[in-house]
Amino acid sequence: MSKVIFITGAGRGLGTDIARQALEAGHQVVATGRRPEQVEKTLGGPQDNLLATKLDVTSLDDAHAAVRAAIDRFGRIDVLINNAGNFFAGFFEEITPENMRRQIDTNLFGPMNITRAALPIMREQRDGHIITLSSIAGLVGAEFNAAYAASKFGVEGWMESLHHDIKPYNIRTTIVEPGFFRTELLVDASTTWPEPTIDDYAERTTATVAAWKSINGQQPGDPAKLAHALLTIAAQDQPPLRFLAGADAIEGATAKAKELLAQAEASRALGGNLAYADTTT
Repeated sequence: MSKVIFITGAGRGLGTDIARQALEAGHQVVATGRRPEQVEKTLGGPQDNLLATKLDVTSLDDAHAAVRAAIDRFGRIDVLINNAGNFFAGFFEEITPENMRRQIDTNLFGPMNITRAALPIMREQRDGHIITLSSIAGLVGAEFNAAYAASKFGVEGWMESLHHDIKPYNIRTTIVEPGFFRTELLVDASTTWPEPTIDDYAERTTATVAAWKSINGQQPGDPAKLAHALLTIAAQDQPPLRFLAGADAIEGATAKAKELLAQAEASRALGGNLAYADTTT
């Protein structure tokens, strides 16, 4: 059945794959980006089922304007796919406070902005589905990843809590945790690489930047297959609350779950006996 699918970051990478496949499947697509004319051109030019509209996800005004444009054109929003994001790499001490805020502003407050704008429409419809791209980095922290992981860990907590807020209104949520996919996340337009500023980190920073750059174009995941999987989930009446995308993500999440269970058990003797003593008896 045809749906109205609203996609952020549709001008390149995974967002383009999602939009293109959604159009081919007969859906009505709202494809957003900072340069809507380029988004439309990338997707093959003007089409009856396509609305390309401006959206900087860090702007709540842009978010409300894009949602209004979607409603004016198609009358509803069935699926919101929060895909836009970027990557500020580096060791924590070498990430400036300004860049840390920019990372969280885009990757966490960005999807919050567009979701905040779309939720009144979905509540009125008593129907909708919010799919937000997190990352395996939202479950597993790693070196050189402090800003990105912080933003994606925030996405996890927000979306998991949002699920309970909006479930009574028949609005579903799915958190997507991809591993390494051959998207454009590691190109210079999406990634801000750190300059070595602290001697203790300098050698590691140089080597780690080179290692990350060498991964670009070699990631094991196929974004076209991920786009197909996301549209499959969007069509489900009972979509998963979480979707681990890629064998590497599944292995990483499984290892993290075992680690958490072990840490919980190791905390039992000291942490499980911290209640107030009952002095009434």
